Amino acid sequence: MRVRSQVHLVFAAMVLIGALILAGCPKRPEVIQAAPAPAGPAAAAVPAPPPAPVPAPLPAAPAPEPPKVVETPVAPPPAPAPAPVAPPPAPAPAAPAPLKDVFFDYDQATIRDDQKAALNDNVGWLKGNTGAKVLLEGHCDERGTAEYNLALGERRAKTVKDYLIAAGVAADRVSTITYGKERPFVLGHDESAWKWNRRGHFVLQAR
Repeated sequence: MRVRSQVHLVFAAMVLIGALILAGCPKRPEVIQAAPAPAGPAAAAVPAPPPAPVPAPLPAAPAPEPPKVVETPVAPPPAPAPAPVAPPPAPAPAAPAPLKDVFFDYDQATIRDDQKAALNDNVGWLKGNTGAKVLLEGHCDERGTAEYNLALGERRAKTVKDYLIAAGVAADRVSTITYGKERPFVLGHDESAWKWNRRGHFVLQAR
């Protein structure tokens, strides 16, 4: 029984030694030969490898922009100052009326002797200015009614007109109107004002 155990030990030791020897030996590499490519139609069946992709051309670099020329703004020449305009000449003062008023007594329409000289001056001026026409206004003082003074003023204007026509002034150059006491020449309530308001007034008409 003891001998059998020893045999087993020896056998196990031998197996172990053999395994160690096999494990220590290097293995030769296996050379695998590639199978030759089949000739004939079989070779044609193999697709050719795709061509290598051609790299896309790079975009051309943009041409450099020409340098910008910055123009310095040139200020326009100043406009010439307007020539000074001379102010229009002042109108000449109005010349005094060339025709004189004729004054009357209270409640009268006849020409007084002291007024004939003024009337004759007016006749001379009208004859020297044949294109002029005149309007004769009949005026009265404040006494009496408005209706009465309108009629009195009309008689005074007609009396002056008749005097001018008799002196040689054409009738179509003289017209008349009456204002009675509506337009007093001097304000007042006594003879110092009334004597100036009883009058025949000459007004030149526009040509």
